[in-house]
Amino acid sequence: MKRTWCLGMGLLALVAFSASAADKGTEVKLDGVKSTAPASWKEEAPANQMRLMQFKLPHAKDDKADGEVVIFRNAGGTPKANVERWKSQFRAPEGKKIDDVTKVSEIKIGGRPATMVEIQGTYLFKARPFDPQAKTEARPDYTMIAIHFEGDKNLYHIRMVGPSKTIDQYKKGFEEWLKEFK
Repeated sequence: MKRTWCLGMGLLALVAFSASAADKGTEVKLDGVKSTAPASWKEEAPANQMRLMQFKLPHAKDDKADGEVVIFRNAGGTPKANVERWKSQFRAPEGKKIDDVTKVSEIKIGGRPATMVEIQGTYLFKARPFDPQAKTEARPDYTMIAIHFEGDKNLYHIRMVGPSKTIDQYKKGFEEWLKEFK
């Protein structure tokens, strides 16, 4: 009886340990700095060779689509050029200009400067963004938060995009994740 109880408690501890390990997010390393992504982000295999890592953000209650966080390495361009490119991927709501719905700020990632852009409006999604033949799909009420970050060795773009309610749900965790890079 005592042996069965000890075995049962050992299995219970193992299950509890496994559950807590599964609740931990994925560690992300960028040129010597690292941070653990929130556990609610579901890591996926990158959709193409341009993507270093990607995470699915399960959609908020009333949204139909999931959001995503994607990390690109060495995509190129200056901070200003990338801000303009990201703005071109959106159409502002009627009566507004794209600059009215775009916020650009400077942040630090692992002690290094980075540029952060937040845009809201209609996302002009292209499955193959650099293919002039690719069709554009208008996705209303979307938000993108994009980061241009130059590490010691590589240039990184980190992009969180999806329906606005979904992105609002994950925004605080995204910002905390960025601050935790050490």
